[in-house]
Amino acid sequence: MLNLAPSVRMGEVPALWAGLQAGLRAEAAQVRSAAGAQVQISAVDLEQFDSSVLSLLLSAARLCADEGVRLQVLEVPAKLQELARVYGVAELLWADQPA
Repeated sequence: MLNLAPSVRMGEVPALWAGLQAGLRAEAAQVRSAAGAQVQISAVDLEQFDSSVLSLLLSAARLCADEGVRLQVLEVPAKLQELARVYGVAELLWADQPA
């Protein structure tokens, strides 16, 4: 399982995305080799963020889809759930996950 950084803000996203891409691809390869279909990323450590975290997560979901797996975001902070709802992307990130 991958983990989001404790801070995801606009200026941090390019560096975070560069590192996350490699991790997602590696996780996707492991998941597929085990006949799995889901890559998991935990948001438990996420404390400081702005709306750019949504872009990061949507990009991660897109990359996972391109790799033939689905992204599951776990331990989503309530504030992030609300932000995703306000921006209208909650159903894209965790439609079938408990709120």
